[in-house]
Amino acid sequence: MLFRSDDAGDETFESADAGSSHTYPMEGGQIRKGGHIMIKGRPCKVSDVSTSKTGKHGHAKCHFVAIDIFTGKKMEDLVPSSHTTSVPFVKKEEFQCLSVDDDGFVTVLTGDGDTREDLKLPEEISPAPPGAAELSKLIKEMLEAEKDFYVIVQSACGHEQIMDTKVMTDRKSVV
Repeated sequence: MLFRSDDAGDETFESADAGSSHTYPMEGGQIRKGGHIMIKGRPCKVSDVSTSKTGKHGHAKCHFVAIDIFTGKKMEDLVPSSHTTSVPFVKKEEFQCLSVDDDGFVTVLTGDGDTREDLKLPEEISPAPPGAAELSKLIKEMLEAEKDFYVIVQSACGHEQIMDTKVMTDRKSVV
């Protein structure tokens, strides 16, 4: 079959996200307390690491105790220290909070000056993370009091969640 060069312009290429861009590989022995690790497909923050000595037939092993960054659940994993494991890209951003609608969606102002309305109050997420009711109540109270504040949004593995608030400080200009 013969193709003409103008036929090539009609092709479309579909791309699918396999989730690989959400993590990067790292040797188990390089991950420290306070770092992040994927355990059972969930992004976790390492709270404790213990390393066993090399056995008669094998590798030294790292025992990780970690907390799921979104649900607060305790997770554990055992990884050979010389083998690679997945580490999530975790990002925290601050957005100015503008309002909350009746369905529990928070309207925020991004750094670009755009608005987003796709973040839910922490208590509206299932399963609700620890402290979700208190954080949601605080956000509503600050909006009612017309305070200027930021919501701190943590994102990892395609999931975003409001984790905290931060009151804006008054910046006085020096002349």
